[in-house]
Amino acid sequence: MQSPAQIVFHGIDHSDAVEERIREKLAKLEQFHKNITSSRVVVELHHKNTSHVHKRGEPFLISVFVAVPGEDLVARSDRGKESDELKAHEDIGVALRDAFDSMERQLRDLADRRKTELKSVDQKVIAE
Repeated sequence: MQSPAQIVFHGIDHSDAVEERIREKLAKLEQFHKNITSSRVVVELHHKNTSHVHKRGEPFLISVFVAVPGEDLVARSDRGKESDELKAHEDIGVALRDAFDSMERQLRDLADRRKTELKSVDQKVIAE
């Protein structure tokens, strides 16, 4: 990665263990795309209401932002989730897994798209 990862905690205390897990998952993303230029991960509580009296049971929201040449990708742990499925994100580990799995899929799709584009260009050159 060309610049250090930014890891931000909103509405919850900083956790060295969570930060270490995020850094491990970010390092794994580099297996799918070698040219990641920057990354940012935001860990926050997905508040259902404005009352801070009761936080137990509130799902975590993880947002992963990754920049590669020509693309800015975003993955969130709540994308496409129904309210019942958000209950699974009461565990920060599950929320991290879902967000990073989504980013991994996006990076794989991007790599596949670029390979297809290169093959198309190569075929045009050979045809000429």
